Amino acid sequence: MKRLYYILALAGFLITSLPLYAQEGNGAQQERRGPRARTGSREADKKETGLPELTVRAQDMNERMIQEIGNARWMRVIYREINLEKEQNAPLYYPVKPLNGSMNLFSTIFRLMSENKLVAYRYEDGFEAFDEAHLINFKEDVLDRAYIYYEEVPGRTGEGPSYTINESDIPSADVLAYYVKEAWYFDQNNSVFDVKPLAICPILTTSGDLGEQTTPLFWIPYENIRPYITNSLIMTSNINNAKTFTIDDYFRRRMFDGEIIKTENLMNRTLRQLYPEPDSLKLAQQQIETQLDTFRESLYWQPDTTQVTDTKQSKKTARVATTASTAKEPKQQKVSAPKAEKSAAPVRSVRRRR
Repeated sequence: MKRLYYILALAGFLITSLPLYAQEGNGAQQERRGPRARTGSREADKKETGLPELTVRAQDMNERMIQEIGNARWMRVIYREINLEKEQNAPLYYPVKPLNGSMNLFSTIFRLMSENKLVAYRYEDGFEAFDEAHLINFKEDVLDRAYIYYEEVPGRTGEGPSYTINESDIPSADVLAYYVKEAWYFDQNNSVFDVKPLAICPILTTSGDLGEQTTPLFWIPYENIRPYITNSLIMTSNINNAKTFTIDDYFRRRMFDGEIIKTENLMNRTLRQLYPEPDSLKLAQQQIETQLDTFRESLYWQPDTTQVTDTKQSKKTARVATTASTAKEPKQQKVSAPKAEKSAAPVRSVRRRR
C-alpha cells in the first residue's frame, strides 16, 4: 500500500513539473533566438538603406581631419558651380539609380536626410547661415514640396520619424549641378597653403512650359557629410575602370571642373552682377584663377632661372673662347739638350789591378 502511495505521489510530482520545465525551455529558446532575430533585423535595416551608422572611430577621424582656418593670415572664399553634364564631373552624377551597392552623391544625401543622419540648411540669396533658425524640415520643405511619395516610420523615444522612399522617387536624375563653397587660405603659423571645402548645395533642374528652371535646394556643411562619403568609391576614368578614389577625395583633391560664380566681397555681389558681359565675365574668372596661382607660387622661394642661365652661358662662352685661343697659338717645338761627343782616346778602368 505504501509502495502504491509513493508511486502516485511521484507521478503527480512529475505531471506538475513538466509544464514548468516546458516554459523554462521555451524561455531559454527565446533567449537564444532573441539576439539572432535582433541581429537579423539590424542587418536587414543596413541592407535596406545601404548606409551604416556612424561609428565613434569614424567621428574621431572626422574631427582629426577638420582643417582649422581661424588662424589663417590670408583667405579668399570662392563659390563655384559644378556642371554634372561635363565628363570630368560625371562621377558625381552616375549611377543615376543605385547599382550594385553604388549610388551617386545626391542619392547618398537624400538617404541620409530621410534617416535623420544629416541635417541641411535653407538656401538664401547672398549669404549662408548654419544655425537652428535656418534648419529645413525634410518632410515639409523637401518631400511635400517636391510631391515625393513616402512612408513615415515613427522613431524611437526622443528621435524624429524616418521616411521610407522608393529609389525611383528620388529625383537624383534631375540634380544636374552643385554649388561648392571653398576657402583658399594660408596659415602662417604652420606655413600651410591649402583649400578647404566649406559647403555644397545641390541644384534641381526642372523642365516646364517656360523651359528649364534651376532651383538651389539647401546647403550642407561639408564636414557633416564627409564621414559618410569617405568610403563611397567612384570611377573617375573611362579608361581605368577601377574605383580607386572616393567622393571625399574628389572634393579635397579638387578633381572637379567648376566655374567661379562669386567671391566674397564687400558689396556681396556675384561675378555676373559685376561683369554682365560674357567676355568680361570669362576674363574676370581667368584673372581670379591667375591671382590664386600667383599668390601660392609667391609664398615659397624659387631660384632665379635668369641668373642661372646667364651664368651657364658665360661659362660656356669662356670655354669656347679658351678653346679658340688655344687653337690659334702655334705649337712649340721641343728643344732637346745636345748630346755629349764621344772621345777617341780609350778610357782606362779605375779598378785596381791585382
